[in-house]
Amino acid sequence: MPSQRIGTARAIAFVFLSVGCREAPGGPPGGMAFPPAAVTIEPARLMPIEDATEYVGTLTSLGSTAIQPQIDGQITRIFVKSGDRVGRDEPLVQIDPQRQEAAVSSQQAERQAREADVAFARQQRARADELFRAGAISKQELEQAETAVQTAEARLKALQAQVQEQQVRLRYYTVTAPTAGVIGDVPARVGNQVTTQTVLTTIDRNETLELQVQVPIERASELKNGLPIRILNSDGSNTPATTTITFISSRVDSETQSVLVKGLVHNSSGMLRASQYVRARIVWKTTDGLMVPVTAVVRISGQFFAFVVEEAGQAGRADQAGQAGQAGRSGPGTPPAAGLVARQRAITVGPIVGDSYAVLSGIAPGDRVIVSGVQRLADGAPIAPAPPSP
Repeated sequence: MPSQRIGTARAIAFVFLSVGCREAPGGPPGGMAFPPAAVTIEPARLMPIEDATEYVGTLTSLGSTAIQPQIDGQITRIFVKSGDRVGRDEPLVQIDPQRQEAAVSSQQAERQAREADVAFARQQRARADELFRAGAISKQELEQAETAVQTAEARLKALQAQVQEQQVRLRYYTVTAPTAGVIGDVPARVGNQVTTQTVLTTIDRNETLELQVQVPIERASELKNGLPIRILNSDGSNTPATTTITFISSRVDSETQSVLVKGLVHNSSGMLRASQYVRARIVWKTTDGLMVPVTAVVRISGQFFAFVVEEAGQAGRADQAGQAGQAGRSGPGTPPAAGLVARQRAITVGPIVGDSYAVLSGIAPGDRVIVSGVQRLADGAPIAPAPPSP
């Protein structure tokens, strides 16, 4: 009796398994019909694809000036601070001028004495001229009086030149801005002793900067004036400035084996600064190509795949012959299930541009590509377009 009960139970289990394993028309193997997966669908479009290479560039100021004194001395006052915008000839630093002022005062006093000598010599010449006409003195004595006047005038002119030189030198004790711009770092402090080699500060004009990029010699043959260069932010998302190549060096850097190229960058917004390192992307050429979001691409064993949308009827035509063999069970000419299915395709991808892959083969323009939910899909799985997000 126990053996008969076990046999009966096995027979019932076999019947249920047989029924459960029947294949539902148009459904997955095993007869377990899953609901269509909600996915986001986008058509593959032709878009401009840039052949570009990114390098590290350096920005330099065309109007950067290092401020150095023209005399030695001690700083007594600093008129500016870092970041101040100054105009031309505005005072920046005062160097103690007392010694120079004393020298100028001494020479001015000496000039007054020389002026008195000239006046006396002229009086003597006038008196000698009257005496010579009266026959009281010889012509030689008259000539000596004229020579004394010329000598006194020459000494006065020489001293006047020295006084002017010292007055000009006195102006050097007030260091002024040679051009308008923005004050850089001011390392000098009141009381510091400076020389003509001391850098007091810098004045930068960042409205126009020069971009310098070192391009490897392997791509030097592709360089030409006019190629666009895009300057990117640190995250590469935005392009704060663009320029074109205006200079290509005729020499190769012996240490880096690279060619220097330059371009002018207009920086009216002030986002860029002199001596700043930036990401510079040189665009070699631009062509039209297919682009799909990176979320639509999966990689399996080194091969890239994407899912495209097909009609279920189109997908089922290939299986119609196999279904005809079961016509006696399900009726002749059973139509395939209606709806959409996902078909997996092997694709060849190019570089990533932004958040999209450039597709070289495997997808044609206009193909509907699944761009979300690809991780839970299988080839032939039923799908349904997800409703648009509000």
